[in-house]
Amino acid sequence: MEPLIKVIIPAYNEQDSIGLVLQDIPAIVNEVIVVSNASTDNTEQVAQENGATVLREEQMGYGYACLKGMNYIASHTPKPDIVVFLDGDYSDYPEELTKVIAPIVQDNCDMVIGARDKRFRESGSMTGPQIFGNWLATTLMSLFFGSRFTDLGPFRAMKYDSLLALEMEDKTYGWTVEMQLKVLKKKMKYTEVPVNYRNRIGVSKVSGTVKGAVMAGVKILGWIFKYSFK
Repeated sequence: MEPLIKVIIPAYNEQDSIGLVLQDIPAIVNEVIVVSNASTDNTEQVAQENGATVLREEQMGYGYACLKGMNYIASHTPKPDIVVFLDGDYSDYPEELTKVIAPIVQDNCDMVIGARDKRFRESGSMTGPQIFGNWLATTLMSLFFGSRFTDLGPFRAMKYDSLLALEMEDKTYGWTVEMQLKVLKKKMKYTEVPVNYRNRIGVSKVSGTVKGAVMAGVKILGWIFKYSFK
């Protein structure tokens, strides 16, 4: 029996990319939920035209958008077996979704991270602060928790029941690291699969600004140190 899969895509002013993302998502996905994070362009219209369920979250923040998508799933049936998170800027390759969910389907993993391996990254697709932040965060998680993570990549999949068990709460930049830390603390089964990564369409709202990069770094380190003393 094929798993029921739902995809959550947080999107802020991604009118030029969201259609491409949606068109490349494999047909095995049952529903794609685009959460417009207070977009002021035509993101919502383009997403609807390409078959997505479109929600709007006025509170700015990656975590706010993801939680909005999760709340929608919780209030609708049928419930999915797997939830996939994917960015709306076309930096990920949506067609690789089948590869990302494979360890859940075949090996009963709880979570899979699509790791942006240097071998498969387009030149310039990750900024210096992003690369350093990833290295620092994953190194600290390895030291404190013995983890095998190499990336905080946004392209990720989780069993729906396992995702609910994490009781996610971060509203902004710490969403990805919170998820990984809670998976470690709860001793869930996880793995990474290498994925391709390209230059995004448009300007990054986080790594593209000094403020965004600093705030993300502070939030990520905050979560790591919080959990290291629990």
